[in-house]
Amino acid sequence: MIDPRHRLKDHFRESRLVSNRLIFAGIFSLILFGIIIFRLVMLQIVDYEHFDSLSNRNRVDIEPLPPQRGLIYDRNGVLLAENIPTFSLEVIPEKVTNLDETIAELADLLSLTQEDIEAFNERRKRHRAFEEIVVRNQLTQKEVALFSVNRHRFPGVDVVGRLIRHYPQGPLFAHAVGYVGRINQQEMQVIDQQNYKGTLQIGKTGVEHQYEDLLHGTVGYRQVETNVQGRTVRELFSEPATAGQDLYLHLDINLQKAAAEALGEYNGSVVILDTRNGGVLALVSKPDYDPNAFVTGISTKEYAALRDNPEQPLFNRALRGHYPPGSTFKPFVALAGLELNVVTEQSRTFCPGFYRLPGNDHRYRCWKRVGHGHVDLKSAMAESCDVYFYDLAHALGIDRLHGFLDYFGFGRQTGIDVPGESKGLSPSREWKRAQRNQAWFPGETLISGIGQGFNQTTPVQLAHATATLGMMGTVYKPQLARATKSDSDEGMQLIGVQQAESLPIQKSSNWQAVIESMVEVVHGKRGTARHIGEKLPFKIAGKTGTAQVFGIAQDAKYDADTLAKKLHDHALFMAFAPADEPEIAIAVVVENGGSGSATAAPIARKLIDVYFGIETKAESDEPVDE
Repeated sequence: MIDPRHRLKDHFRESRLVSNRLIFAGIFSLILFGIIIFRLVMLQIVDYEHFDSLSNRNRVDIEPLPPQRGLIYDRNGVLLAENIPTFSLEVIPEKVTNLDETIAELADLLSLTQEDIEAFNERRKRHRAFEEIVVRNQLTQKEVALFSVNRHRFPGVDVVGRLIRHYPQGPLFAHAVGYVGRINQQEMQVIDQQNYKGTLQIGKTGVEHQYEDLLHGTVGYRQVETNVQGRTVRELFSEPATAGQDLYLHLDINLQKAAAEALGEYNGSVVILDTRNGGVLALVSKPDYDPNAFVTGISTKEYAALRDNPEQPLFNRALRGHYPPGSTFKPFVALAGLELNVVTEQSRTFCPGFYRLPGNDHRYRCWKRVGHGHVDLKSAMAESCDVYFYDLAHALGIDRLHGFLDYFGFGRQTGIDVPGESKGLSPSREWKRAQRNQAWFPGETLISGIGQGFNQTTPVQLAHATATLGMMGTVYKPQLARATKSDSDEGMQLIGVQQAESLPIQKSSNWQAVIESMVEVVHGKRGTARHIGEKLPFKIAGKTGTAQVFGIAQDAKYDADTLAKKLHDHALFMAFAPADEPEIAIAVVVENGGSGSATAAPIARKLIDVYFGIETKAESDEPVDE
């Protein structure tokens, strides 16, 4: 056996082994090189645009340029809604390493409240990681300076200058103009999200909501180069935003102020319309609130105080308040009687202070317990005799009465150009059967004839019907918006008047008879509103109304002194002026104001004085109950 230490080397075997290894190494190198070449081809040719875009995103940002919201003016050019500059603290989550830690440090630096942090977390749920999210609005100059010297500690966080909405008139136009607020999740689903990039607020109520598309404008963009910290180095390209259109309203600040002041401590509403085009000159609902609190987000505590306030300041009484129209209904009932040939202008009814249906002992009382004696249309309207209108309503019947009142829009929306309007209620036989599964009773027709019972109207509805009456059947939709103006417009662009067809009243003399009876209310010797008719250069056509808040027993006597204020009657007054060529129509509703003659009518007179520039005051005669 040969000792291994003396075995000869196998050169052939060793050479083959080396060759095999070289071949394997070469093939492996070719494969690696091929992979590298393939990857380079993919990166440099096939996926070039994708990776070039990613590369650019590391140094180039596309920033939205939110448009400036259009301004809102009254008819005199007084600003009702403007934009004021402010600073907000904003963060882009994807540029922050530890967001919770960053927010905690910002809270220490700028004294953020727990409510600020909770609000930020709510907004964070509604935004993507690459979008700016507001941490706090309306930073003070001191807070801006404090953050600026510490900015290097907070990559992805910045102070941004923005314009925010401001209402210089405060609560005065809150229910008409409305307010803007932060865009919520529900609104995000319906808006054009591209056009709202960078926009934090949207119209919530009133004109701000109704004309959102006009007021908002069109978003712009700018392309900027940034450094590794995300700070802007230079602007590469920009497409400016298009500002929203300015909006001019029919509202008149002088009338609006006068109406709010005239209501005083009472809750209620005043609506004034331009009878010639439907323009809303004043729309007041009291109590009111400051819309500025909602712009950047109202606190939970502040909102709860408004929401839970028993006076309901957030409730728009002008559009949604339901009130029995009371005797302000009587001119429309009278016109129905004349037009349907149930009565004539000379027809007379005897009022002993009550009315009885045939075969029924129940007494339907007149407001004047001793009665008015024999009355015709003019005296019944002037003295607001309930018995005359009980008898007229009974002769008409609920079916004809309801059908005629439908001409004037009772029980229907007027179509005013702000959201949230209620329909009110004009009762009928069909309505009661559908809603209560009950038959209609004759006594219910009687009380419908004096605007009580199931009847419910809104102040804007009453003003609209009054304007239609004053214009002898020409119907205009109430409208707040009067004109628009954009940067490209040389002047204002008037918004078209929305006119409906005239009412199908056959005899013009019937219009005139009712209007003359309403003139008697203000200027007649026994008119219930005669105390407001003094020292006027023209005549007013009006009607007082007193609506019961609760029912009282047949033989009981209403005594306001023994009742809580919330149980006092509502006071109403409607009018148009001048009576022969109307320019304005007014509806006044004073909650728990007692007598329409004593409380609501003087308010209307003050507003007529303001509109027509009448300096002399009416003499203060003693008003009657109605």
